Amino acid sequence: MQQRIRAAMLSEEEPLLQGIVEADETYIGGKPRKKNNRDDDTPAPPGRGTGKTPVLGAVERGGRVVAQVASTIKGKDILRFLVGRVDPQGTLLITDEFKAYNATKGIFNRAMINHKRQYVDGDRHTNTMEGFWALVKRAWYGSHHQYSKRYMPLFIAESCWKYNNRENEDPFTTFMKGCFT
Repeated sequence: MQQRIRAAMLSEEEPLLQGIVEADETYIGGKPRKKNNRDDDTPAPPGRGTGKTPVLGAVERGGRVVAQVASTIKGKDILRFLVGRVDPQGTLLITDEFKAYNATKGIFNRAMINHKRQYVDGDRHTNTMEGFWALVKRAWYGSHHQYSKRYMPLFIAESCWKYNNRENEDPFTTFMKGCFT
């Protein structure tokens, strides 16, 4: 029943994100168990290069978020995701220095923040998107404990729906209307 509720939270055709839009990727998955061997204390690499599942996301400053599970995080995947969800006209796309975002050149007006030097430079940051990823991962660690790859898109949809309805005073009624209209 919970999976059907989450499936109902998958967003239908929504207006494209506009204005200042932050885009980022994250990786969701478990931490490997530490072996009972003191010589094997090498931690698993974070982010790219792990067996974790990649997720792409974009958030409008002060507005909505969209996210989806991705098979790979390459320039063409990022471009396909963004073109379908972000209006390139009049939008400032803010990303980190990951080279795959170079695929957006010529389509989006893009500003970049170099996380090796700083995380914020005036209005140039990806902190809103990072905050959403923190909510997704906190739900994974706390409430849900694990997402299988099969159902992960539904959990991501649930997180997006909750974020997009964070200021709604009656989210249950909104949800029910969305199910039956």
